[in-house]
Amino acid sequence: MTGYQSAIADGHDILVKVDGDGQMDPSLLPAFVSPLLAGEADYAKGNRFYHLEEIHNMPAIRLFGNAVLSFMSKLSTGYWGVFDPTNGYTAIHAKVASHLPMEKISKRYFFETDMLFRLNTLRAAVIDIPMDAMYGDEESNLRITKILPEFLGKHFKNTIKRIFYNYYLRDMSVASLQLPAGIFLMCFGTIFGITHWIQSSAINVPSPAGTVMLAALPVIAGLHLLLAFIASDVANQPQRPMHKLLHLRRKKNITTKQGV
Repeated sequence: MTGYQSAIADGHDILVKVDGDGQMDPSLLPAFVSPLLAGEADYAKGNRFYHLEEIHNMPAIRLFGNAVLSFMSKLSTGYWGVFDPTNGYTAIHAKVASHLPMEKISKRYFFETDMLFRLNTLRAAVIDIPMDAMYGDEESNLRITKILPEFLGKHFKNTIKRIFYNYYLRDMSVASLQLPAGIFLMCFGTIFGITHWIQSSAINVPSPAGTVMLAALPVIAGLHLLLAFIASDVANQPQRPMHKLLHLRRKKNITTKQGV
């Protein structure tokens, strides 16, 4: 974050971060920078899962851990089309980076994932850049069993915040109604069904068909609404690069001031 702030202050356009573990090829740098310079994205990140034939080079524990973390990050960041969220090979446009709340971004291993969450709140466009990871004999300091509980808590917190920001604070849509209605129906059906199942078991009398349907229908309807919400969320991924809008807005403000 100190490097980002210094580069922004010096007037640089693209900020690139490469981890110092020797697993990232510096010759790929143009592939990360080009989409940003072309106005196709605001943030580019590496994806070690893109080439299936190269996945076997990744240690099994890292493969499993990254797959689990990638799924959780889709919920918390809203970028359903990107993978490998902990990848440290990234490039960001300075105009977008200058709008990030740098003092709030998580430190250590959750840094890259929290960056994606913060970028989604800015509606920044993010793309994956295919890359191969180079693994040697070194041992990773990232222990899945140690960081998984911590990551789960942070992912849950970011998911709640993102949904509140995007669907209830910044804007409202049909998806804003689908989520609470789906949760309510599923909870009602589940609680109602379990309660009557316990009562029927206690007296050893089968539940009437009407009671079973009264429990099953809300669960089915709630599941349908939740799936519809997820479909809306997937379609709501930011697509338009933010830095182009910021540039046009700044240019318009400058023109307006000169006219005055």
